[in-house]
Amino acid sequence: MQNLALLKLMHLVSPALPVGAYAYSNGQEYAVDCGWLITDADIAEWVRGVMQHSLVYLDVPLLKRLYQAWHKQDLSEVNSWNNLLRANRETSELLLEDEQLGQALQRLLLSLEVKHAEKKLESPASFVTMFALAGVEWSIPLEELQQGFVWSWLENQIAAATKIVPLGQTQAQKLLKELMQDVPGVCEKANTIEDENIGLGLPALAIASSLHERQYSRLFRS
Repeated sequence: MQNLALLKLMHLVSPALPVGAYAYSNGQEYAVDCGWLITDADIAEWVRGVMQHSLVYLDVPLLKRLYQAWHKQDLSEVNSWNNLLRANRETSELLLEDEQLGQALQRLLLSLEVKHAEKKLESPASFVTMFALAGVEWSIPLEELQQGFVWSWLENQIAAATKIVPLGQTQAQKLLKELMQDVPGVCEKANTIEDENIGLGLPALAIASSLHERQYSRLFRS
């Protein structure tokens, strides 16, 4: 990968990117609050499970397809995959999270004068949809873009855990070191998923997200 493309990928996955990802725990906050997740080993198991059974079958394979659709400038195909992604968000919180992150990234790309960021889709753009567009317009190779996407998600999950478990900074870094080893395999497997097998069903995640909507006291929006 050329140095400029690498720098643009680092820009895209930076925790400083102003899209508000830090405000979401992806259901993790309720799982901690109700006692499902207590130790750092519990967090590792939860995060690894979501990576291997959610990101593998939905976000990462659709990132590939959206990347290819944007590359062809096929807006009909972009709409189709964006709609499928939205349909697989199992709770109103998870869908709202995806919409708000997607819209925030879209506004940022517009301000950075990224081509096609102004395109109107049939429904609100998901974060994956806008992430794929940035990857195409910034000439980031797909393999690196996928790994960057999973890394960014993983880093955000561990950052959330440091606040709500809570984990110490050293524990958090140990977890990142352990779980980052799964990232290449997650992306490799995601690239083998056929169109008809795209989709997910994670009952514990859906339950945690649903109950988090009415959790009495919380730090995160999902």
